[in-house]
Amino acid sequence: MSVANRFITLEGGEGAGKSTCLRFVAEYFAARALPLCVTREPGGTPLAESIRELLLQKRDEPVAADTELLLMFAARAQHLEALIRPALARGEWVLSDRFTDATYAYQGYGRGLPLPRIAALESLVQGDLRPGLTLLLDLPVSEGMARAEARAEKDRFESEQEAFFERVREGYRLRAAAEPERFRVIDASRPLPEVQAAIGRALDAWLKELAV
Repeated sequence: MSVANRFITLEGGEGAGKSTCLRFVAEYFAARALPLCVTREPGGTPLAESIRELLLQKRDEPVAADTELLLMFAARAQHLEALIRPALARGEWVLSDRFTDATYAYQGYGRGLPLPRIAALESLVQGDLRPGLTLLLDLPVSEGMARAEARAEKDRFESEQEAFFERVREGYRLRAAAEPERFRVIDASRPLPEVQAAIGRALDAWLKELAV
């Protein structure tokens, strides 16, 4: 089995329910006695988590889009070197809450940075490593923002306007349409049991395809 096939990412906009679904996937793997490393981006290691704090913290000084992009990939480089690649090398499965598709969606489509610039950094930092499976939790932006309103305090990204998140959602959907063999789009507007059932079916099919 290719190492990349054991690398699964969970993507989606604000309020899509990624945290809850991440726990569901972890329980799915535990029930099958498959070793799973669960992580997140930006973050996943102490140094990468420090970069995450820089990215999410609100500040008086505006953060340039290119600064944001480079910090994302700096965190990712550390994440890959210190956690993801070693876990895959040990034969573990890796589940990451966000990865480079989020960079294309947020910094590319959301911020309007050139996609080739992101692709160049992707190749530099990741080499040929790409996720084998990406679960995209998709729901209307207005619904996601309404869910996010329940959170205590919004970070710098969550404080963006609805138009920004519409661009992010469109970016995700375009990514999924371009790579249907990797993406499984899950309707996250449905009740949670239905969302989790859809994720379970996607994982069942993926493991069957890999003969696990």
